Amino acid sequence: MEITVAKSAGFCFGVNRAIQACYDEIGKGKIYTYGSLIHNKEVTKDLENKGVKIIESLDGIDEGTVIIRSHGVGKFLYDEFEKKGIRYIDGTCPFVKKIHNIVKENYDNNNNIIIVGNPNHPEVMGINGWCDNSATIIENVEDVENIYFDNDNDTAVVVQTTFRGSKFNDITEAIKSHISNVKIYNTICSATDERQREAVELSKKVDKMIVIGDKGSSNTQKLYEICKKYCQNTYYIETICDLVLNIFSSNDKIGITAGASTPSAIIKEVISTMSEFETRNGNIEEGEELSFQELLDQSLVSLHTGDIVKGTVISVVNEEVSVNLGYKSDGIISRGEFSSDVNVIPSQVVKPGDEIEVFVIRVNDGEGNVLLSKKRIEAQKGMEEIEKAYNEKAVVTGKVVSVVKGGLIAVVNGVRVFIPSSQVSNKFIDDLSVFKDQELSFNIIELDRAKNRIIGGRKALIEKEANEKKAALFDSIEAGKKVTGTVSRLTDFGAFVDLGGVDGLIHISEMSWGRISNPKDVLKEGQTVEAIVLDVDKEKGKISLSLKDADSNPWKIAVEKYAVGTVVEGKVVRMVPFGAFIELEPGVDGLVHISQIAEKHVVKPEDELKIGETIKVKVLEVNPEQKKISLSKKAAEAPAVEEAKVEETPAE
Repeated sequence: MEITVAKSAGFCFGVNRAIQACYDEIGKGKIYTYGSLIHNKEVTKDLENKGVKIIESLDGIDEGTVIIRSHGVGKFLYDEFEKKGIRYIDGTCPFVKKIHNIVKENYDNNNNIIIVGNPNHPEVMGINGWCDNSATIIENVEDVENIYFDNDNDTAVVVQTTFRGSKFNDITEAIKSHISNVKIYNTICSATDERQREAVELSKKVDKMIVIGDKGSSNTQKLYEICKKYCQNTYYIETICDLVLNIFSSNDKIGITAGASTPSAIIKEVISTMSEFETRNGNIEEGEELSFQELLDQSLVSLHTGDIVKGTVISVVNEEVSVNLGYKSDGIISRGEFSSDVNVIPSQVVKPGDEIEVFVIRVNDGEGNVLLSKKRIEAQKGMEEIEKAYNEKAVVTGKVVSVVKGGLIAVVNGVRVFIPSSQVSNKFIDDLSVFKDQELSFNIIELDRAKNRIIGGRKALIEKEANEKKAALFDSIEAGKKVTGTVSRLTDFGAFVDLGGVDGLIHISEMSWGRISNPKDVLKEGQTVEAIVLDVDKEKGKISLSLKDADSNPWKIAVEKYAVGTVVEGKVVRMVPFGAFIELEPGVDGLVHISQIAEKHVVKPEDELKIGETIKVKVLEVNPEQKKISLSKKAAEAPAVEEAKVEETPAE
């Protein structure tokens, strides 16, 4: 007798999560499951014996914890939980949860919804609850002809996770030929698909096939149908009690598979009973001393909590990594146990076939998977490097994964390090979120493994770097040199420019040859500028800068452009008690003394002039060295006055 067990036989990770969550709650108070948690009478009976009650509504439930089955439920139940304030644990399979999101999104966009599956299955009923039970549900190709929508909206098609893949393909082809603007979402669970593919291959190779699972399990029924198609001698059993042993002979090649709701203990019981039956009937070949069960157990590795072992990645589904450990159950690395960096996406790091090293968090007793951690391996190795850096006062580099109250959390080789806000920089940082996802260098300033307390600090490191940059800059900078920097801060009197660890000041008067009322009219923070060094004071650590280009100094040609006796136009820009300043061009102002405003006596310049007014003036004197030009308004108007006097003189 040769027995082959399908690799994917038994509990899928979604069912196992829901079952494990329920067992973890036992003893903590009243526990309910919304509908049967699993399509398996043995498990359901065991849960009932442990005080777990099955409910179909929340009527009369005011306390305790409700476990949502892996099949999922409609949106209405979540609303009821919130309304009544009842604690619940969502055991919905991630594959099913994905379908809920697809249906809700399409329904919110006014798209038509088609669900391919058994209309009486709890998973399908739950999916329909995310579109107000408005979906069209079909189970066969023939149903497609009856589909009708009274609108021209797009149509979304989803499928029950345990539906047969080949049948779904036939249905979708029929839908596409019957309906336009249709989007197909193949939401069949990859684990289900793999289980069915294995069933096809195995049933082709054996003489007899055994399918184990509850008669109410949809995915087990489909396994039976598949196996029956390729192996006529296929037997569907719920437990070993349903198996008629005398139909098997020592020469048989026997294949065994099981539905997603079948505990591994039941599978092992079938194998064990068959091997005992063979032994009792004297079917052991000469020289063979071990039963199939013993051979099976010998082929499996032993695991213990705390072990560090190597395994092979089987799949990555919904960012949970399944790992083959050579053990009787596969291992699961949840996303939370994959990496200390919450931004790491497992599916982008590992793929099926990769060999990885993992830490065993907990060995299951055979009713589910082995709980594994990859981040704890990283943390163990990383801690050694952290300790070395602490002892040697060396600099480490870590990625900031989160901003928390009072500082940052950075991950260094899988180890989480807290950097207090006072140690993030050598100056106050108002918004620490700017450091999110950045790589930072820092020292380990405190380490207490017993308290799992690791503190990082950048302040001293930054101050040291700043002093080195400052010293280097002051050694190389000199007056008259052009420098490039970034505007770090604007004030009413000017702009501070970061030259690489040292700030230089551009006074408002040095921003332009023209008149500027506010530095923000010329510059903005973060802007890159090229400036000329006016002065360097190493003792005070001050650098004066200018944006004014000497080659464009308008005073260079002022003597020629504004020659004495020339009449020009200018704008009144400023009043003083002794006169008014007139802007002749940006950077060149002249003064009209109060005595030169008009022929008459002027008490105040404001009596004759207005700010912003354009007037004609005559150049009386130019002094380019002192940047002074004397102007006269009354002299510019004198010819017109004299002409007017001549016109008024009567002819002789």
